[in-house]
Amino acid sequence: QVQLVESGGGSVQAGGSLRLSCAASGYIAYMAWFRQAPGKEREGVAGISVGSTTYADSVKGRFTNSKDNAKNTLYLQMNSLEPEDTAMYYCAADFQWNPVPVLNQKRYKYWGQGTQVTVSS
Repeated sequence: QVQLVESGGGSVQAGGSLRLSCAASGYIAYMAWFRQAPGKEREGVAGISVGSTTYADSVKGRFTNSKDNAKNTLYLQMNSLEPEDTAMYYCAADFQWNPVPVLNQKRYKYWGQGTQVTVSS
C-alpha cells in the first residue's frame, strides 16, 4: 500500500506557472500525473517509467515532470498555463511495471485525492 498526497494547486492567470507536488508514503517507481476537467474524461498528462518521461501532446514544451527519489516525491512544473489546463490534477502510482501505456489510467493502482488548478484568461 502507498498513500499519495498532492499539493501545489491554485488559481493563476494565463501565462503563469504552478508547481504540483505528489508526496508518496514510500518509494514507488512508476508515477504519473492525470487531470480531469468538468464534463471530460480523465487524461494522462505526464508519466515516468524506466527512467524516461512521457508527456501528452497538449503539454509538451510547457510542463516538466521530475521525481526526487530521496523524498519519494513527484513534481509537475507547469509553465505557460492556458485556460484549457484548468482541471483537477491527480497523482497516480504503481510498484510494478506493466505493458499498459504510461498515460493510460488503467496502468496505476494507487491514486491521490487531487489538487485543483484553475487558469483564468
